[in-house]
Amino acid sequence: MLSKKELLDMQFIDARARLIDLAAFLDRLERHEGADDIRLRYLMEALPILQENRPDRAKAVLEKFSDHTAELYETAPFQGAFGAPIS
Repeated sequence: MLSKKELLDMQFIDARARLIDLAAFLDRLERHEGADDIRLRYLMEALPILQENRPDRAKAVLEKFSDHTAELYETAPFQGAFGAPIS
């Protein structure tokens, strides 16, 4: 098993780049006009989970974006996926 230092040595640059990419994405969103949509709300609600001291952060973030409704649509309301529950 790797130590924390060894894991940081291996993956820190990648994790740092992903955070910078997310920050840049949020900056771009703020510069554009138009109303927010549900995906942004779920994204912003998921961010605090990253700072929680818990062993299941990835699962908690995935659950934030999961649609737990039981009813099925007769036909899809759109093609593709939003990546967040429709409300």
